[in-house]
Amino acid sequence: MHHASEVVGMHDSAADAVRKKRDSSIRVAFDLVKKGEADAVVSAGNSGATMACGMFVLKRLAGIERPAIAQAFPTLRGDTLVLDVGGNVDCKPAHLVQFAIMGEVYARLVMGIAQPRIGLLSNGEEESKGNDLTRETSALLKKTSLDYTGYIEGRDIFDGVVDVVVCDGFVGNVVLKLSEGLVEAVGKMLKDELKGSFLSKLGYLLAKRAFASFKKKVDYAEYGGAPLLGINGVGMICHGGSSPKAIKNAIRFTYEDVQKVVNQKVVEKLQQNFAIYMQQREPTKDLSTG
Repeated sequence: MHHASEVVGMHDSAADAVRKKRDSSIRVAFDLVKKGEADAVVSAGNSGATMACGMFVLKRLAGIERPAIAQAFPTLRGDTLVLDVGGNVDCKPAHLVQFAIMGEVYARLVMGIAQPRIGLLSNGEEESKGNDLTRETSALLKKTSLDYTGYIEGRDIFDGVVDVVVCDGFVGNVVLKLSEGLVEAVGKMLKDELKGSFLSKLGYLLAKRAFASFKKKVDYAEYGGAPLLGINGVGMICHGGSSPKAIKNAIRFTYEDVQKVVNQKVVEKLQQNFAIYMQQREPTKDLSTG
């Protein structure tokens, strides 16, 4: 237990959390990791403040310009990792390539997917679709060592056609919030329909086990939280209304992240593809220097 005399509210700015509230629990937690007294941070507090503190205290991994928030989504074929889901609303092609590399390593080491397939979220599968950002990013991803399959549409996420979906934080956050709202709405609609008649209630009793299994698949608590990838340490961002079960699973996934030395593998993968994703501009320093 460590005392923290300040609180970062949900409406406080990320900058205030870093500069003005140095004794908040989020800042204290990251300071403990920096000192080597802890291995990781799990936070259900202000997500912007968590990301800002992670970047300010632990800094970024060598070769990473923008850390990203990743989120696992349940699909018809397992789980799919989507990133970024809110960390960076304005991105460059090089940033999205870095997201793809981080997502591939995390999916392989923590989610146990032997050869993760990477897809770039767009408004159509054809190469002529998308915007300047997606077209330039796609051209770069084709040159990397990743298993890049091309564009995917929003509806493809839940089909599980790829294991990692890459997008900027603005689009990713819309996908995340839309998905959360859809699950909640479908649950309420089903509940209302099942209350409608005797036959509906009887049908529910017969299919109760199937409903329970479905609820477990779409329950955010099963995934715990969203890993903050790209910082020089390990952080997990949880939902503000997280249940004890969600926090337990967040700690479990964070533990696996630490055990599998994900960051080291990310740096190695970045090194392999450094010349490709940095070709759009002159690098200011060697990758090995951070």
